[in-house]
Amino acid sequence: MKIFAIPFALITWFLAVASAAELPPLPAGAFTIAVIPDTQGYYGMATKSQPDSKDPLTNAVFAHHTAFIKDHIKDQNIVFVSHVGDIVDIDVWSQWKLAREDIDAFHGLVPYGLVVGNHDMKSDGNASLFQHYFPAERFKEFAWYGGSFTSANQDDEKKYGNNANSYQLFSEGGMDFVFIHLECNAPDPVLEWAGGILDRYADRRACISTHMDLGVIHSPKTKEGFSKDPQGRMLWSKVHKKQGNTPQQMWDKLYRKHANLGFVFSGDQSRVTALHLTDTGDQGNIVHRLLSDYTSTGPMRLYRFLPADNQVEVITWDTTINELTETTQYKTGRESHQFSFDYNMSAKP
Repeated sequence: MKIFAIPFALITWFLAVASAAELPPLPAGAFTIAVIPDTQGYYGMATKSQPDSKDPLTNAVFAHHTAFIKDHIKDQNIVFVSHVGDIVDIDVWSQWKLAREDIDAFHGLVPYGLVVGNHDMKSDGNASLFQHYFPAERFKEFAWYGGSFTSANQDDEKKYGNNANSYQLFSEGGMDFVFIHLECNAPDPVLEWAGGILDRYADRRACISTHMDLGVIHSPKTKEGFSKDPQGRMLWSKVHKKQGNTPQQMWDKLYRKHANLGFVFSGDQSRVTALHLTDTGDQGNIVHRLLSDYTSTGPMRLYRFLPADNQVEVITWDTTINELTETTQYKTGRESHQFSFDYNMSAKP
């Protein structure tokens, strides 16, 4: 039997490749909030990308995201999952059915919430298909489900209720959280409801996911404008017509008023890709605003809370190829995709 000498360089290369599919180890006492960006990558019959296709409907990236979450709940201590909207690309039965099947991968295993994006509703705010596949009734058995928007006004209730706007409660690392999911360009009745939730749970650390927040400040006139124009809190809206609030209006009417708010997660802006900015609320609290939209190409976000270090570590992980996402892969993004920031987990919210 011959024994072959393997060059050291080859061994090093092999070890690097073998470890490429491994996430950095989770520090002791840490926990993770997973944020799924827009999942508009539907292919096959009657899709925007392949309108003439006869192939079955698929969304491989969405399936990879949800399978990853299911498989890593324990080793990454995933305590909450948020989807920032545009769950579907076209607001039709077939895409919602597939989205429901994908999310079923972790349904009942971990607390989660869903945002209704502009692709998930009609332009006037009709989200009836979302409400059919993800109604409030689907979540009422879970202790972590706080509830959804309700109103005595039947028109408001029909449009904005039945889980189209919802909140969840969970605790980890000695901290209590309230997490609110607001539809794209949420109208005033929804913002008033959300303000009441933040007041009721003022002793909890608050997170909000919504679809539009950070991105191109003014509505671009050209496709190139998305990557070249000034970026920050957006001053334009897409749905709900005159009733829809811009991200700036949502900040002024809701976000800035609540001392316990620490995070606003969003998507929508695929040509901006990623952005992290901070604002100071009226009572001096720092609000981290975090945009991630990877155009259904593979990456999603893992926010690791490290109580021992009072830091949040942001990992952008491609669940399709099982690798960290490098900045050079997404040149339109002006932010790094792997970073960390300070967040005081010792003080009261």
